[in-house]
Amino acid sequence: MRFLETIITKGRQVKVVIIGGGPAGLMAAETTASAGLQVELYDAMPSVGRKFLLAGKGGLNLTHSEPIESFLSRYGRRRPFIEPAIRSFPPSALRAWARELGVDTFVGTSGRIFPSDLKAAPLLRAWLRRLRTAGVQFHVRHRWRGWNQEGNLLFTSPDGPRNVQADAVVLALGGGSWPHLGSDASWTQILAEQKIPIAPLKPANCGFDAQWSEHFRTKFAGHPVKTIEVLMKTVDATVIRQLGECVITETGVEGGVIYAVSRHLRDCIEQAGSAILRLDLAPDRPLTRLTQDLSKPRGKRTMATHLKRCAGIAGVKAGLLREVMSKELSADPIRIAAAIKSLPITLTAPRPLAEAISTAGGVACEALDASLMIRSLPGVFCAGEMVDWEAPTGGYLLTGCLATGRLAGTAAAAWVNEDLFSPG
Repeated sequence: MRFLETIITKGRQVKVVIIGGGPAGLMAAETTASAGLQVELYDAMPSVGRKFLLAGKGGLNLTHSEPIESFLSRYGRRRPFIEPAIRSFPPSALRAWARELGVDTFVGTSGRIFPSDLKAAPLLRAWLRRLRTAGVQFHVRHRWRGWNQEGNLLFTSPDGPRNVQADAVVLALGGGSWPHLGSDASWTQILAEQKIPIAPLKPANCGFDAQWSEHFRTKFAGHPVKTIEVLMKTVDATVIRQLGECVITETGVEGGVIYAVSRHLRDCIEQAGSAILRLDLAPDRPLTRLTQDLSKPRGKRTMATHLKRCAGIAGVKAGLLREVMSKELSADPIRIAAAIKSLPITLTAPRPLAEAISTAGGVACEALDASLMIRSLPGVFCAGEMVDWEAPTGGYLLTGCLATGRLAGTAAAAWVNEDLFSPG
Protein backbone atom coordinates (compact mmCIF):
# COMPACT_ATOMS: atom_id res chain seq x y z
CA MET A 1 0.00 0.00 0.00
CA ARG A 2 2.90 2.38 0.48
CA PHE A 3 3.09 2.98 -3.30
CA LEU A 4 -0.59 3.92 -3.41
CA GLU A 5 -0.58 6.38 -0.54
CA THR A 6 1.56 9.36 0.34
CA ILE A 7 4.38 8.14 2.54
CA ILE A 8 4.76 9.78 5.93
CA THR A 9 7.94 9.60 8.00
CA LYS A 10 9.00 11.31 11.19
CA GLY A 11 5.87 13.45 11.22
CA ARG A 12 6.21 14.78 7.68
CA GLN A 13 5.65 13.73 4.12
CA VAL A 14 8.59 12.24 2.26
CA LYS A 15 9.57 14.74 -0.40
CA VAL A 16 11.32 14.32 -3.73
CA VAL A 17 12.43 17.54 -5.39
CA ILE A 18 12.77 17.80 -9.16
CA ILE A 19 14.85 20.73 -10.40
CA GLY A 20 14.12 21.61 -14.02
CA GLY A 21 10.78 21.74 -15.84
CA GLY A 22 11.74 20.38 -19.25
CA PRO A 23 10.69 16.96 -20.61
CA ALA A 24 13.17 15.03 -18.42
CA GLY A 25 12.12 16.84 -15.25
CA LEU A 26 8.40 16.52 -15.95
CA MET A 27 8.75 12.79 -16.65
CA ALA A 28 10.77 12.34 -13.45
CA ALA A 29 8.00 14.13 -11.56
CA GLU A 30 5.36 11.89 -13.09
CA THR A 31 7.08 8.63 -12.25
CA THR A 32 8.01 9.75 -8.73
CA ALA A 33 4.50 10.97 -7.94
CA SER A 34 3.06 7.67 -9.15
CA ALA A 35 5.05 5.99 -6.36
CA GLY A 36 3.01 7.84 -3.75
CA LEU A 37 5.63 10.43 -2.85
CA GLN A 38 5.23 14.15 -2.38
CA VAL A 39 6.85 15.79 -5.40
CA GLU A 40 7.85 19.40 -5.78
CA LEU A 41 9.21 20.71 -9.07
CA TYR A 42 11.29 23.89 -9.21
CA ASP A 43 12.15 25.86 -12.35
CA ALA A 44 13.94 29.17 -12.85
CA MET A 45 11.61 30.36 -15.61
CA PRO A 46 8.08 31.81 -15.25
CA SER A 47 6.60 28.61 -16.71
CA VAL A 48 7.74 25.06 -17.44
CA GLY A 49 8.27 23.36 -20.78
CA ARG A 50 9.42 26.43 -22.69
CA LYS A 51 12.04 24.74 -24.86
CA PHE A 52 9.62 21.85 -25.43
CA LEU A 53 7.04 24.29 -26.78
CA LEU A 54 9.50 26.12 -29.01
CA ALA A 55 10.90 22.87 -30.38
CA GLY A 56 7.36 21.92 -31.38
CA LYS A 57 6.58 25.11 -33.30
CA GLY A 58 7.32 23.48 -36.64
CA GLY A 59 5.74 20.16 -35.64
CA LEU A 60 6.62 18.26 -32.47
CA ASN A 61 8.84 15.31 -33.41
CA LEU A 62 8.27 12.95 -30.47
CA THR A 63 10.28 9.93 -31.53
CA HIS A 64 11.12 7.69 -34.51
CA SER A 65 9.63 4.48 -35.87
CA GLU A 66 12.78 2.72 -37.07
CA PRO A 67 13.76 -0.68 -35.57
CA ILE A 68 15.13 -0.44 -32.05
CA GLU A 69 18.66 -1.50 -32.99
CA SER A 70 18.91 1.26 -35.59
CA PHE A 71 17.30 3.66 -33.14
CA LEU A 72 19.86 2.91 -30.44
CA SER A 73 22.75 3.30 -32.90
CA ARG A 74 21.91 7.02 -33.15
CA TYR A 75 23.40 7.58 -29.70
CA GLY A 76 26.92 6.78 -30.87
CA ARG A 77 29.56 6.07 -28.24
CA ARG A 78 27.06 6.72 -25.44
CA ARG A 79 24.71 3.95 -26.54
CA PRO A 80 25.82 1.58 -23.72
CA PHE A 81 25.00 4.26 -21.16
CA ILE A 82 21.57 5.30 -22.43
CA GLU A 83 20.36 1.97 -23.83
CA PRO A 84 18.83 0.64 -20.57
CA ALA A 85 16.73 3.80 -20.18
CA ILE A 86 15.45 3.67 -23.75
CA ARG A 87 14.74 -0.05 -23.68
CA SER A 88 12.60 0.55 -20.59
CA PHE A 89 10.75 3.37 -22.38
CA PRO A 90 11.06 2.70 -26.14
CA PRO A 91 9.24 4.64 -28.88
CA SER A 92 6.23 2.30 -28.67
CA ALA A 93 5.86 3.07 -24.95
CA LEU A 94 6.26 6.78 -25.62
CA ARG A 95 3.40 6.65 -28.15
CA ALA A 96 1.23 4.76 -25.65
CA TRP A 97 2.04 7.38 -23.00
CA ALA A 98 0.98 10.19 -25.36
CA ARG A 99 -2.23 8.30 -26.16
CA GLU A 100 -3.01 8.08 -22.43
CA LEU A 101 -2.78 11.87 -22.38
CA GLY A 102 -5.34 12.02 -25.19
CA VAL A 103 -2.79 12.73 -27.93
CA ASP A 104 -2.80 10.39 -30.92
CA THR A 105 0.35 10.10 -33.02
CA PHE A 106 1.23 9.20 -36.59
CA VAL A 107 4.31 8.09 -38.51
CA GLY A 108 5.46 10.57 -41.16
CA THR A 109 6.97 9.67 -44.51
CA SER A 110 10.47 9.99 -43.02
CA GLY A 111 9.64 7.55 -40.21
CA ARG A 112 9.43 10.32 -37.65
CA ILE A 113 6.54 10.23 -35.19
CA PHE A 114 4.41 13.31 -34.50
CA PRO A 115 1.23 14.18 -32.58
CA SER A 116 -1.74 14.00 -34.93
CA ASP A 117 -2.14 17.80 -34.78
CA LEU A 118 1.66 18.31 -34.90
CA LYS A 119 1.43 20.63 -31.87
CA ALA A 120 3.30 20.58 -28.57
CA ALA A 121 0.94 22.78 -26.53
CA PRO A 122 -2.03 20.35 -26.22
CA LEU A 123 0.26 17.55 -25.06
CA LEU A 124 1.97 19.80 -22.51
CA ARG A 125 -1.35 21.06 -21.16
CA ALA A 126 -2.67 17.53 -20.73
CA TRP A 127 0.59 16.46 -19.12
CA LEU A 128 0.55 19.31 -16.60
CA ARG A 129 -3.07 18.53 -15.71
CA ARG A 130 -2.09 14.95 -14.98
CA LEU A 131 0.85 16.04 -12.83
CA ARG A 132 -1.23 18.50 -10.81
CA THR A 133 -3.93 15.87 -10.33
CA ALA A 134 -1.20 13.54 -9.02
CA GLY A 135 -0.25 16.19 -6.45
CA VAL A 136 2.91 17.57 -8.03
CA GLN A 137 3.56 21.10 -6.76
CA PHE A 138 5.18 23.58 -9.14
CA HIS A 139 7.45 26.42 -8.03
CA VAL A 140 8.45 28.70 -10.91
CA ARG A 141 10.90 31.60 -10.82
CA HIS A 142 12.98 29.57 -8.39
CA ARG A 143 16.63 29.39 -9.40
CA TRP A 144 18.72 26.65 -7.83
CA ARG A 145 21.91 27.81 -6.11
CA GLY A 146 23.22 24.55 -4.63
CA TRP A 147 23.15 23.26 -1.05
CA ASN A 148 23.65 24.84 2.35
CA GLN A 149 25.78 23.36 5.12
CA GLU A 150 22.83 21.33 6.45
CA GLY A 151 22.37 19.71 3.03
CA ASN A 152 19.18 21.60 2.17
CA LEU A 153 18.62 22.91 -1.34
CA LEU A 154 19.09 26.64 -1.86
CA PHE A 155 16.90 28.66 -4.23
CA THR A 156 16.48 32.32 -5.03
CA SER A 157 12.86 33.29 -5.61
CA PRO A 158 10.72 36.43 -6.02
CA ASP A 159 10.20 36.27 -2.25
CA GLY A 160 13.88 35.99 -1.45
CA PRO A 161 16.16 33.03 -0.62
CA ARG A 162 14.57 29.66 0.17
CA ASN A 163 15.92 26.53 1.83
CA VAL A 164 14.18 23.31 0.85
CA GLN A 165 14.59 19.93 2.53
CA ALA A 166 14.42 16.89 0.24
CA ASP A 167 14.70 13.15 0.74
CA ALA A 168 15.83 12.72 -2.87
CA VAL A 169 16.61 15.11 -5.72
CA VAL A 170 16.40 14.73 -9.49
CA LEU A 171 18.43 17.29 -11.43
CA ALA A 172 17.08 17.86 -14.94
CA LEU A 173 18.59 21.24 -15.71
CA GLY A 174 19.23 20.90 -19.43
CA GLY A 175 22.38 21.76 -21.32
CA GLY A 176 23.58 25.16 -22.50
CA SER A 177 21.64 25.71 -25.72
CA TRP A 178 18.87 28.30 -26.04
CA PRO A 179 19.73 29.82 -22.63
CA HIS A 180 16.91 32.39 -22.94
CA LEU A 181 14.52 29.47 -22.40
CA GLY A 182 16.18 28.41 -19.15
CA SER A 183 19.05 26.06 -20.02
CA ASP A 184 21.89 28.39 -19.12
CA ALA A 185 24.30 25.74 -17.74
CA SER A 186 24.73 27.60 -14.44
CA TRP A 187 24.53 24.21 -12.73
CA THR A 188 27.99 23.29 -14.04
CA GLN A 189 29.70 25.52 -11.47
CA ILE A 190 27.52 24.19 -8.64
CA LEU A 191 28.37 20.57 -9.42
CA ALA A 192 32.01 21.34 -10.15
CA GLU A 193 32.27 22.73 -6.60
CA GLN A 194 31.03 19.32 -5.42
CA LYS A 195 33.89 17.68 -7.39
CA ILE A 196 31.46 16.07 -9.85
CA PRO A 197 33.27 15.32 -13.15
CA ILE A 198 31.74 17.33 -15.99
CA ALA A 199 32.65 16.99 -19.67
CA PRO A 200 32.88 20.42 -21.35
CA LEU A 201 29.61 21.51 -22.94
CA LYS A 202 29.68 21.62 -26.74
CA PRO A 203 27.11 22.54 -29.41
CA ALA A 204 25.19 19.62 -30.92
CA ASN A 205 22.63 19.64 -33.73
CA CYS A 206 24.10 22.94 -34.81
CA GLY A 207 25.10 24.93 -37.85
CA PHE A 208 28.68 25.44 -39.03
CA ASP A 209 30.72 28.31 -40.39
CA ALA A 210 32.01 28.38 -43.95
CA GLN A 211 34.06 31.02 -45.73
CA TRP A 212 31.44 32.24 -48.18
CA SER A 213 32.25 35.03 -50.60
CA GLU A 214 30.34 38.26 -50.09
CA HIS A 215 28.51 37.72 -53.39
CA PHE A 216 27.33 34.22 -52.47
CA ARG A 217 26.36 35.23 -48.91
CA THR A 218 24.36 38.23 -50.11
CA LYS A 219 22.54 36.32 -52.82
CA PHE A 220 21.82 32.98 -51.16
CA ALA A 221 21.71 33.36 -47.37
CA GLY A 222 18.40 31.87 -46.23
CA HIS A 223 17.95 29.68 -49.31
CA PRO A 224 17.19 25.98 -48.74
CA VAL A 225 19.31 23.40 -50.56
CA LYS A 226 16.90 20.55 -51.17
CA THR A 227 17.51 16.87 -51.81
CA ILE A 228 21.25 16.50 -51.44
CA GLU A 229 23.45 13.80 -50.02
CA VAL A 230 26.35 14.72 -47.77
CA LEU A 231 29.46 12.57 -47.41
CA MET A 232 32.33 12.88 -44.97
CA LYS A 233 35.06 10.95 -43.23
CA THR A 234 34.92 10.80 -39.47
CA VAL A 235 37.97 11.10 -37.24
CA ASP A 236 38.34 7.31 -37.33
CA ALA A 237 38.15 7.34 -41.17
CA THR A 238 34.64 5.91 -41.34
CA VAL A 239 32.76 7.21 -44.38
CA ILE A 240 29.22 8.33 -43.62
CA ARG A 241 26.47 9.43 -46.01
CA GLN A 242 23.24 11.23 -45.22
CA LEU A 243 20.40 12.26 -47.50
CA GLY A 244 18.41 15.37 -46.67
CA GLU A 245 18.26 19.14 -46.91
CA CYS A 246 20.15 22.12 -45.52
CA VAL A 247 19.96 25.90 -45.51
CA ILE A 248 22.61 28.42 -46.49
CA THR A 249 23.15 30.97 -43.72
CA GLU A 250 25.05 34.24 -43.46
CA THR A 251 27.87 32.36 -41.79
CA GLY A 252 27.70 28.88 -43.33
CA VAL A 253 25.18 26.03 -43.31
CA GLU A 254 22.56 24.54 -41.02
CA GLY A 255 19.53 22.24 -41.26
CA GLY A 256 18.53 18.63 -40.89
CA VAL A 257 21.21 16.94 -42.95
CA ILE A 258 23.88 19.04 -41.23
CA TYR A 259 22.54 18.24 -37.77
CA ALA A 260 22.62 14.53 -38.60
CA VAL A 261 26.41 14.64 -39.02
CA SER A 262 27.16 17.55 -36.67
CA ARG A 263 28.84 15.35 -34.05
CA HIS A 264 31.33 14.08 -36.64
CA LEU A 265 31.91 17.54 -38.11
CA ARG A 266 32.56 18.97 -34.65
CA ASP A 267 35.02 16.18 -33.83
CA CYS A 268 36.90 16.68 -37.10
CA ILE A 269 37.18 20.42 -36.53
CA GLU A 270 38.46 19.84 -32.99
CA GLN A 271 41.11 17.47 -34.30
CA ALA A 272 42.17 19.15 -37.55
CA GLY A 273 40.93 22.73 -37.36
CA SER A 274 38.42 22.27 -40.18
CA ALA A 275 36.22 19.63 -41.78
CA ILE A 276 35.50 18.81 -45.40
CA LEU A 277 31.86 18.06 -46.14
CA ARG A 278 31.16 16.81 -49.65
CA LEU A 279 27.78 17.55 -51.22
CA ASP A 280 26.14 15.45 -53.91
CA LEU A 281 23.89 18.04 -55.55
CA ALA A 282 22.22 15.46 -57.78
CA PRO A 283 21.86 12.29 -55.68
CA ASP A 284 19.29 10.79 -58.06
CA ARG A 285 21.69 10.79 -61.04
CA PRO A 286 24.71 8.47 -61.33
CA LEU A 287 27.99 10.11 -62.30
CA THR A 288 28.11 8.38 -65.68
CA ARG A 289 24.68 9.64 -66.68
CA LEU A 290 25.40 13.13 -65.39
CA THR A 291 28.63 13.25 -67.42
CA GLN A 292 26.79 12.14 -70.55
CA ASP A 293 24.06 14.73 -70.03
CA LEU A 294 26.56 17.54 -69.54
CA SER A 295 28.59 16.43 -72.56
CA LYS A 296 25.73 17.29 -74.90
CA PRO A 297 26.51 20.24 -77.20
CA ARG A 298 25.81 23.51 -75.45
CA GLY A 299 25.48 25.60 -78.58
CA LYS A 300 24.69 29.22 -77.84
CA ARG A 301 23.22 28.45 -74.43
CA THR A 302 24.88 29.96 -71.37
CA MET A 303 26.52 27.59 -68.92
CA ALA A 304 23.79 28.42 -66.41
CA THR A 305 21.09 27.36 -68.86
CA HIS A 306 23.07 24.25 -69.84
CA LEU A 307 23.43 23.19 -66.18
CA LYS A 308 19.73 23.72 -65.54
CA ARG A 309 18.55 21.89 -68.66
CA CYS A 310 20.99 18.99 -68.65
CA ALA A 311 21.67 18.47 -64.93
CA GLY A 312 18.81 20.14 -63.08
CA ILE A 313 21.32 22.41 -61.34
CA ALA A 314 19.97 25.92 -60.82
CA GLY A 315 19.50 28.56 -58.15
CA VAL A 316 21.42 27.95 -54.95
CA LYS A 317 22.89 24.68 -56.20
CA ALA A 318 24.36 26.47 -59.21
CA GLY A 319 25.57 29.17 -56.83
CA LEU A 320 27.34 26.57 -54.68
CA LEU A 321 28.96 25.09 -57.78
CA ARG A 322 30.27 28.48 -58.89
CA GLU A 323 31.37 29.32 -55.33
CA VAL A 324 33.60 26.25 -55.09
CA MET A 325 34.71 25.53 -58.67
CA SER A 326 37.40 27.58 -60.34
CA LYS A 327 36.47 29.26 -63.63
CA GLU A 328 38.89 27.19 -65.72
CA LEU A 329 36.89 24.02 -64.92
CA SER A 330 33.59 25.44 -66.12
CA ALA A 331 33.85 24.14 -69.68
CA ASP A 332 34.90 20.58 -68.79
CA PRO A 333 31.78 18.34 -68.46
CA ILE A 334 33.74 15.56 -66.76
CA ARG A 335 35.02 17.86 -64.03
CA ILE A 336 31.69 19.63 -63.69
CA ALA A 337 29.89 16.31 -63.22
CA ALA A 338 32.47 15.20 -60.68
CA ALA A 339 32.04 18.46 -58.76
CA ILE A 340 28.25 18.17 -58.77
CA LYS A 341 28.52 14.66 -57.31
CA SER A 342 31.17 15.56 -54.72
CA LEU A 343 31.38 19.29 -54.05
CA PRO A 344 33.81 19.96 -51.18
CA ILE A 345 32.71 22.54 -48.61
CA THR A 346 35.22 23.53 -45.95
CA LEU A 347 33.64 24.09 -42.53
CA THR A 348 35.73 25.94 -39.99
CA ALA A 349 33.75 26.01 -36.72
CA PRO A 350 30.46 25.00 -35.16
CA ARG A 351 28.09 27.81 -34.33
CA PRO A 352 28.10 28.99 -30.68
CA LEU A 353 26.53 26.81 -28.01
CA ALA A 354 23.71 29.29 -27.39
CA GLU A 355 22.54 28.85 -31.01
CA ALA A 356 22.64 25.04 -31.01
CA ILE A 357 19.51 22.92 -30.78
CA SER A 358 21.09 20.73 -28.12
CA THR A 359 24.23 20.13 -26.10
CA ALA A 360 26.96 17.54 -25.91
CA GLY A 361 28.96 17.11 -22.72
CA GLY A 362 27.68 17.48 -19.19
CA VAL A 363 27.78 15.28 -16.09
CA ALA A 364 30.19 12.45 -16.92
CA CYS A 365 28.45 9.11 -17.33
CA GLU A 366 31.12 7.55 -15.13
CA ALA A 367 29.97 9.81 -12.28
CA LEU A 368 26.54 8.12 -12.30
CA ASP A 369 25.47 4.63 -11.36
CA ALA A 370 23.05 2.51 -13.39
CA SER A 371 20.09 4.32 -11.83
CA LEU A 372 21.51 7.74 -12.80
CA MET A 373 22.39 8.58 -9.17
CA ILE A 374 25.55 10.63 -8.65
CA ARG A 375 27.90 8.19 -6.98
CA SER A 376 29.38 10.78 -4.63
CA LEU A 377 26.01 12.38 -3.77
CA PRO A 378 23.64 9.62 -2.58
CA GLY A 379 20.03 10.48 -3.30
CA VAL A 380 20.84 12.94 -6.10
CA PHE A 381 19.96 11.79 -9.61
CA CYS A 382 20.56 13.37 -13.04
CA ALA A 383 18.46 13.16 -16.19
CA GLY A 384 18.11 14.63 -19.63
CA GLU A 385 20.45 16.82 -21.59
CA MET A 386 22.67 17.77 -18.65
CA VAL A 387 24.24 14.29 -18.79
CA ASP A 388 27.08 13.60 -21.26
CA TRP A 389 25.19 12.00 -24.14
CA GLU A 390 23.91 13.43 -27.39
CA ALA A 391 21.60 12.45 -30.22
CA PRO A 392 20.54 13.86 -33.58
CA THR A 393 17.20 15.46 -34.24
CA GLY A 394 14.49 13.13 -35.50
CA GLY A 395 12.94 12.25 -32.14
CA TYR A 396 16.07 10.69 -30.67
CA LEU A 397 16.90 13.65 -28.44
CA LEU A 398 13.41 13.96 -26.94
CA THR A 399 13.11 10.20 -26.45
CA GLY A 400 16.43 10.18 -24.60
CA CYS A 401 15.31 13.01 -22.32
CA LEU A 402 11.99 11.37 -21.51
CA ALA A 403 13.54 7.93 -20.99
CA THR A 404 16.30 9.17 -18.67
CA GLY A 405 13.77 11.28 -16.77
CA ARG A 406 11.59 8.24 -16.29
CA LEU A 407 14.54 6.13 -15.11
CA ALA A 408 15.80 8.81 -12.70
CA GLY A 409 12.32 9.39 -11.27
CA THR A 410 11.69 5.70 -10.79
CA ALA A 411 15.10 5.25 -9.21
CA ALA A 412 14.64 8.23 -6.88
CA ALA A 413 11.35 6.78 -5.62
CA ALA A 414 12.91 3.34 -5.16
CA TRP A 415 15.91 4.82 -3.34
CA VAL A 416 13.70 6.76 -0.92
CA ASN A 417 11.49 3.75 -0.24
CA GLU A 418 14.44 1.41 0.25
CA ASP A 419 16.01 3.88 2.65
CA LEU A 420 12.77 4.27 4.60
CA PHE A 421 11.76 0.66 4.83
CA SER A 422 15.10 -1.13 5.11
CA PRO A 423 15.66 -2.96 8.40
CA GLY A 424 17.09 -0.78 11.11
